[in-house]
Amino acid sequence: MTWVESVSPSFRARHDDADAEDAGHILDSLERMRERLAERFPRTVADVTVVLHHGAPSLALSNPAVALTWLLTAPSARRYVAGWAYGAELHVLAPGALQTRASNVPGSREMLALTAPALYARRVIVENNRDLPRALTPARLAAELRWAWLLEGAGRWFAGQVKHARPAIGRRLREGRRPDFPPGLRDAALLGGTVIDLLAREEGERAAAQFVTHLHPQGPRAALTRAFGGRSLVHTEGAWRSHLARMASAS
Repeated sequence: MTWVESVSPSFRARHDDADAEDAGHILDSLERMRERLAERFPRTVADVTVVLHHGAPSLALSNPAVALTWLLTAPSARRYVAGWAYGAELHVLAPGALQTRASNVPGSREMLALTAPALYARRVIVENNRDLPRALTPARLAAELRWAWLLEGAGRWFAGQVKHARPAIGRRLREGRRPDFPPGLRDAALLGGTVIDLLAREEGERAAAQFVTHLHPQGPRAALTRAFGGRSLVHTEGAWRSHLARMASAS
C-alpha cells in the first residue's frame, strides 16, 4: 500500500493512492457537513485528518477500543460501527470496505456511506459540549459511556444516518431484550439517534442542538425531562417506544 494525502479547505485525508477519488468524495461530504453544523453550533472543528482503512483489522489496530466497542454493541448495529474520532483525527473504513460491510437490506449502504460525516458531527458536538471534561481522563471516559446514547445518537442524527436505520431498528426490536430508555451502551449507536429524532420532531432541530451541548448534572433522565418541556419521563418513554415501532413497521 502506498499512502498519499488529499486536501480540502478544512480537512485532509491519508489513503492508498488507489482511493484518491473516494477520498475526494469523503472530503466533499465533510465540508458540506461542516457547513451544516456551523448553522447550529457555535464552533466547528477544522484541520482534521481522515485516515481511510481498507479493512476492519486495520481499523481495529488503529485503536484497540474499536474491537471492544464492536463486542459491546448489539449485533443489529455492529456493522455500523465503522470508525472512530478523537482530537484532530478521524479513522474510518474506506468506501470500498464500507460497501462490503453493508447488508442487503434497504438503507444499509446509505447509512454506512455517512460514517465519516457522522463521526465528524460527533466530534463537533463534543467540542461544543461545555459539560464534557476536555482532557482524556477517567472522568471523561465515564461521562462518554454514561452519555453514549446522546453523543453517538446526535452525531448520527445530524449526519442523516437515522432515516436509513429503519431495517436495523426493526431487527433490534425483534432480537434480544427490550431496549432501555434512554438507550444503554449496547444500543447507543443504533437507537441513540432515535431519541434525538423524536426531540427534533417535537421541539425542533434548534432544541435538539441545544440539548446535545449540555450534560444535565442530575443525569440523563433529568436531561430528558427538561428537554421535552417537563413532561414526565414515563410519557416520553412511551412516545419514544411508539416512535421506534413506527420506524420499524416502515422498514
